[in-house]
Amino acid sequence: MKEFLLEAWRPAIEIGIIWFVFYYVLISIRGTRAIQVLKGLMVLFIAFFISQLLSLTTINWLLTKIFAISVIALLIIFQPELRRGLAHLGKNRFLAIFSRTEETINEIVKAAVRLSKRKIGALIAIEREIGLKIYIESGVSMDSKVSNELIQTIFMPHTPLHDGGIIIQEQRIAAAGCLFPLTQNPSISKTMGTRHRAAIGLTEETDAICVIVSEETGAASVAVGGKLTRNLEFPNLKKVLRNLYLSREQKRTFRDHWWSKKPREKK
Repeated sequence: MKEFLLEAWRPAIEIGIIWFVFYYVLISIRGTRAIQVLKGLMVLFIAFFISQLLSLTTINWLLTKIFAISVIALLIIFQPELRRGLAHLGKNRFLAIFSRTEETINEIVKAAVRLSKRKIGALIAIEREIGLKIYIESGVSMDSKVSNELIQTIFMPHTPLHDGGIIIQEQRIAAAGCLFPLTQNPSISKTMGTRHRAAIGLTEETDAICVIVSEETGAASVAVGGKLTRNLEFPNLKKVLRNLYLSREQKRTFRDHWWSKKPREKK
């Protein structure tokens, strides 16, 4: 009985392993020149199959010789892709995601420090579970890597995008110059600036995190859940962002990797 079960499951295991290898290879070479070479190889395989069916001896012999030397040629052509693929295989997916998230937080804090020293106002929203698509559409699409230099440039006075907020989605700046809803909470001080009111308004309607740098004082604040924490020291700002954002990313990554069967909806 044991041998029968082993024989029954062996083909399924082999198919699963082959499917995983092919899938991983296709994902690794997607968007590279290797995908074009792969298409060319598929054409050759189809030509070889047709030549076999039609007994085209000369073409069949020629294709056989081509395939014999193609192994070395492929190793040379795909050398960069193979190196990157093997390096990627050796990386821990979870650690890579956490590293990118930590880098994003560091860039936000660096930008906040430098903007604060120059008393340049800023409003940065970080998307979490609830999508910010409607607010992204109100601004100028960017899809850029998060860097403190870019954030500083966006909020420089007299630039076209400095008055709105930026939205960070999946460790990238999705858009700048975005318009956020102002809070209607009557208990909020009337003297509070527009950036702070917009940050509170956005976090009342979504689970986003908002980082605000005051134009008047240079002080940094964080809004989440409709609550504003003002005048944060920058080491504390980093700590707050790590607790709010990094822990959520860890939970989401673990959940999506192990239990989610549906692809995560693009917001």
